[in-house]
Amino acid sequence: MAMSIIWTGMVVVSVVCGLMLGNGPAVAAAAVEGAAAAIELCLTMAGVLCLWMGVMEIMKRSGLADKLSKLLRPILCRLYPDFKKDRETMDAVSANVSANLLGLGNAATPLGIQAARRMAKKTPGVASDSLCMLVVCNTASIQLIPTTVASVRLAAGCAAPFDILPAVWLASAVSVTVGVLAAKIMGKVWRK
Repeated sequence: MAMSIIWTGMVVVSVVCGLMLGNGPAVAAAAVEGAAAAIELCLTMAGVLCLWMGVMEIMKRSGLADKLSKLLRPILCRLYPDFKKDRETMDAVSANVSANLLGLGNAATPLGIQAARRMAKKTPGVASDSLCMLVVCNTASIQLIPTTVASVRLAAGCAAPFDILPAVWLASAVSVTVGVLAAKIMGKVWRK
């Protein structure tokens, strides 16, 4: 709700300023051009997201997702010790991490919400350390393949949309490391 108000306010202020400065035709042209660019971007991103969502579904049906879940389980059990015996919660967290690894933030969000709801049942009304860690890891997310960013770059005409991989790997590794350390430290400090 608040974001709708903010975005609407920004658009209204921009249009009013454009009209007051005598740039009405330029504002109208920019609005039409922006709408066309938005549709083009959405179609490009939809194609790439459909591709990777298909890959995720194939991984799930082939059992590769379960193998990835087992591979991630030792790390996830250390990050979420309260839920290491809750298989359904750990599977939801693992699916969330897998989607984030593929750069599918749109797919990771519902999986993260599912995991958060399961975690919230254990401590209703209070954000547990594990729930805070989930939010940190989901927000910072390590990405091996930045699918969404690459699709935006492709839509913008970039010839090599994946040439950003080293920078993405470094930035996401640093952000997750700092986030996890901060969540662990704050979890200990906050209890005192």
